Amino acid sequence: MKRKIIKIDEKKCNGCGLCIPNCPEGALQIIDGKARLISDLFCDGLGACIGTCPRSAITTEEREAKPYDEKKVMDNIVKAGTNTIIAHLKHLKDHGETKYLSEALEILKEKGIEIPIKEINKIKDSPHVCPGAAPRETKKKADVSKNAEQTSALRQWPVQLRLLPIQASFFENSNLLVAADCVPFANANFHSRLLSGKSLVVGCPKLDDIEAYKEKLTEIFRNNKIKSATVAVMEVPCCSGLYAVVEKAVKDADKSIPIIKKVIKINGEEV
Repeated sequence: MKRKIIKIDEKKCNGCGLCIPNCPEGALQIIDGKARLISDLFCDGLGACIGTCPRSAITTEEREAKPYDEKKVMDNIVKAGTNTIIAHLKHLKDHGETKYLSEALEILKEKGIEIPIKEINKIKDSPHVCPGAAPRETKKKADVSKNAEQTSALRQWPVQLRLLPIQASFFENSNLLVAADCVPFANANFHSRLLSGKSLVVGCPKLDDIEAYKEKLTEIFRNNKIKSATVAVMEVPCCSGLYAVVEKAVKDADKSIPIIKKVIKINGEEV
């Protein structure tokens, strides 16, 4: 079957192992100094390990893979103890995988493994969202009354990567801004500080097909003379993959293009 699953760029991976604790399912191991996906059966494709890689070596791809098997995962997880079991259950809950969560709890019951009731209640009460999408307030109220009317710096249409052509006049000899689609809403100075003088590509590395993004961006870099690429992402882990995609696309296009990374906090400030 075709499904989303973890992909590791071995050239980028330095074997630091930071991804390992964030994969309670046990799909990753450090072997010969590199992180390796040891079994399709253990990888749920939700990408909890992606944001922990300091070298952006981990992404997801859609490919032929064996179906994820919760029973085999639980057989592996129970060996690691209560904390790992709880981490796995919370991981499933955070991503709204209620079917797998129910299956995991049933397997624990069959094995006679009891989890402290307070921990189970925490899992049951937690929101059905990935940590990067957890609701929060920024505690910041913008005063727009004194602001002058702003002028849009947008110089082309369309802007969404899936809708853009691979070759266009607005790409030629341009400085490109590749922005995660939440950035313009969070950053009040998006037009004046990030977009001004640049062509724009917008996408969501969490909800869209990241492999399709890489292929489209590769063609854009290959078929146009682009002077620089600025990648603007949010600080949440699920957004970090966009920079790696741009970096890989530039390499696959066999181009030498400087890449600048801009990270925007949830409150709109630039890191």
